[in-house]
Amino acid sequence: MDIQMLTTWICGRIGLLRDARDRGATSTELAVIAGALLVGAGLLVVAIRAKLMEKIGIIQGG
Repeated sequence: MDIQMLTTWICGRIGLLRDARDRGATSTELAVIAGALLVGAGLLVVAIRAKLMEKIGIIQGG
């Protein structure tokens, strides 16, 4: 997973959430967007963790 791509995607979803809120979207629409943001944030955490574990393995491996 690409950290830069996930970060960009999350920023786009935040903008979408703001726009939806401003135009008076229903709570269901807002919940779907928020759920997608949570999934994206989880994927970002996994990607960062994988990158750190890779770096730690390189350091410990010599």
